[in-house]
Amino acid sequence: MLKKIPVTQVRLGMHLHALEGAWIDHPFWKTKFVIRDREDLAKLQNSAITEVWIDPDKGLDVAEPGDDRPAPRRVASVAPVSAVAPVTARSAPAAAAHPGAAETPLPPASRSLREELTQAAALYRQSRAQVTSMFAEARLGKAIDAEQCLPLVEEISSSVFRNPGALVSLARLKTQDDYTYMHSVAVCALMVALGRELGLNEAECREAGFAGLLHDLGKAAMPLEVLNKPGKLTDEEFGIMKSHPERGWEMLSESGTVGEGALDVCLHHHERMDGTGYPHRLPAEKISRLARMGAVCDVYDAITSNRPYKAGWDPAESIAKMASWKGHFDPAIFAAFVKSLGIYPVGSLVRLKSGRLAVVVEQNPSALTAPNVKVFFSTKSQMPMAPQLLDLSTSTDRIEARENPATWGFKHLDELWAGDALPTRR
Repeated sequence: MLKKIPVTQVRLGMHLHALEGAWIDHPFWKTKFVIRDREDLAKLQNSAITEVWIDPDKGLDVAEPGDDRPAPRRVASVAPVSAVAPVTARSAPAAAAHPGAAETPLPPASRSLREELTQAAALYRQSRAQVTSMFAEARLGKAIDAEQCLPLVEEISSSVFRNPGALVSLARLKTQDDYTYMHSVAVCALMVALGRELGLNEAECREAGFAGLLHDLGKAAMPLEVLNKPGKLTDEEFGIMKSHPERGWEMLSESGTVGEGALDVCLHHHERMDGTGYPHRLPAEKISRLARMGAVCDVYDAITSNRPYKAGWDPAESIAKMASWKGHFDPAIFAAFVKSLGIYPVGSLVRLKSGRLAVVVEQNPSALTAPNVKVFFSTKSQMPMAPQLLDLSTSTDRIEARENPATWGFKHLDELWAGDALPTRR
């Protein structure tokens, strides 16, 4: 039988069935598990949660009088997760506003892109099924249980923490038919990577990812003939599409399971710093930092993806174009975004000083202009070469310019960097 107990009575070995309170205050992005780690116990007891439900049939019960097992202690050094509030444009810097971020910084990437790609590919397929189902339920008018997405957000975040480039790069390769669904997954991963670059702590990065996953839910309420139109929208159709932030905000608000951060990103990810965005034409000082992050991530994935009416732009070309759009993005957040992806993101086609063409396969965090590339074509002989990996940070060769893949007609660039992890094209 389930029991509700105060967190002060929780001890290692108990099976947590549910936590009381708002989900944004929860220290864990999973439910129904046996608590075995003292660090997890400390997170729980330092959070805003005051009561939990336990299942004594699956773990320990409340300690009886005379039980000599030590009672858990509060650990003051672990920052309360309740400190993770929606980040606004007027917030103090992350380290000052959230001491936990300074005390427990996120570790560096623990896997190479090649090592993470296989797991990221499996997660890509899993994400597609779950997000497609969520959009289908929303289209049918069913109530959205956004908390069901939390385990998916945790897995996406974990992949990005292990290597920021793998899932972010794979998600860009979505098909035209998958765009609406996989765009949400891509923006989730991009938000986590950007949050990491901005110095947000783990819980804040996941909050940003959760907001990214839900930001376009309002498109489920758009007429399919408008949403999937292969040509340019009329003014009337564009007016319909511009209502998707408000429709999404309404659906998420009605669910009662979404925090202010995700609601804000859903409603305001199309606002611009110069006040010309929609739906509210907010001035810069009224746009939260989380919404500013959402704006950058949303646009980058949109312009690099194949859509029903246009082919996606090259990643490096997209970064250059976005940099030229004055008044659109927060400059500091855009700069952090570029750093999180690299000046030449994975998949970019570049020309080297030697006259060879190469595709970027991984970033060098300490040298943004000298990524690892795979050389495969000679512009001097106009002939393909045996693909060769090259670390430009240790080579005498260097990038001279970015190239437009459409100009060359290459069809295999994605296979060169993604290999067997390349999503199936349908």
